[in-house]
Amino acid sequence: MLKPGDIHLCQPGPEKSCGACCGLYNYRDSTRESLEARLEARTALFHDTVRSRDDLETFSTLVRSTESMEKRYEVIYCCEYLGFIDEEHRRVGCLLHPLQNNGEDLRDVSFYGRDLCDGHFCPSYHYLARWEQQAVVNSIDDWYLYGLVITDIDLVKEYFRFIAEGLGEAPDPELLKTGRLKDMAQRFFNFKTTWPFRSPETNRLGKYYFDGSQYMISHIDYDALGCERSRFDKIFLSLTSRFRSSNELRKAEGLVEDSISAFIDYYRDHPQ
Repeated sequence: MLKPGDIHLCQPGPEKSCGACCGLYNYRDSTRESLEARLEARTALFHDTVRSRDDLETFSTLVRSTESMEKRYEVIYCCEYLGFIDEEHRRVGCLLHPLQNNGEDLRDVSFYGRDLCDGHFCPSYHYLARWEQQAVVNSIDDWYLYGLVITDIDLVKEYFRFIAEGLGEAPDPELLKTGRLKDMAQRFFNFKTTWPFRSPETNRLGKYYFDGSQYMISHIDYDALGCERSRFDKIFLSLTSRFRSSNELRKAEGLVEDSISAFIDYYRDHPQ
């Protein structure tokens, strides 16, 4: 259970939310465009067809028969009751939640059931320091990017570790709410979707490689590149990197180094 003062990473505010534990990024086609169209269609269908609990089975059947259910990882369930829970379509969440249904909790019909859905907290709640959690919440105002980043523990911890080492202290998350530092952090995290050295394989997500029923930790073959292991290795794996030459690796290191250094320099030059 969350304690007073804890950050609710699933639904931290009106600008963003995360649906990763509901299988949001487990579809083989998990591009922003694909997921946005999927969520918009099923949200509209839910509001058009569900008038009571008796309509939920029909809704589920319609969704699962009309959407592509190809997955990266077969063992992870993709919940058909995940949709947009606000009029602006800025937050993903459970269409069965009592806040969406005049106080009636319909989650018992879902695959995982009400108790598990209500009580599950992903590893980011436990492995990210509170200031790291707050820094991500403050710097990202986008449901798609937020979900990809807040669940990527290595990416968050490595990025802020390099920054903290450069500054000699952890950056103040409050300074990431607005202005240049917020923009700089978000530009770095945007590498999750814009990274030029991203592997095109659909069964890769971050550092994980899926073969349908199992998952493995991917790795970068630095020996084949004729290079030593990069100090940004964990970041590169989080960005689903594939390098075809040492030149590409050096360019990638430059992109990450420039992003981190720019943040550190600006933070130092503009004390609050």
